[in-house]
Amino acid sequence: MFERFTDRARRVVVLAQEEARLLNHSYIGTEHILLGLIREGEGVAAQVLVKLGADLSRVRQQVIQLLSGYQGSAPKGEGQSSAKEEQPEKGGSQILDQFGRNLTQLARDNKLDPVIGRHREMERVMQILSRRTKNNPVLIGEPGVGKTAIV
Repeated sequence: MFERFTDRARRVVVLAQEEARLLNHSYIGTEHILLGLIREGEGVAAQVLVKLGADLSRVRQQVIQLLSGYQGSAPKGEGQSSAKEEQPEKGGSQILDQFGRNLTQLARDNKLDPVIGRHREMERVMQILSRRTKNNPVLIGEPGVGKTAIV
């Protein structure tokens, strides 16, 4: 399967496999390939990261921390220092808090825009979504009609 790969590409795949094994993952994903590229260090990907001012060991450390789901400390491996590590917030919602909005809290504070003229449709959607047996309800419609806003 890998006979068409260059030697460097094969080495990256082997390193990615090793990273997946170290993280106790049963698959090799793009995140493991990124870790393999960083560990290999000589490829174009690593050079681009270095030119952009990234510290490869820090990038590797952060990827491992994200993959471990902020559960304890990340496994120690090549390129990872044992210096003080930043402790993320409890609950692991640091990224979600940074990029998302808590619509439930906004609704409690009455800060959401009102939906005008769709009372009957909203009642029907709430009725369907609150059933015990939902049979996988799906919201369908044209782009921009507010399917995401309902959920």
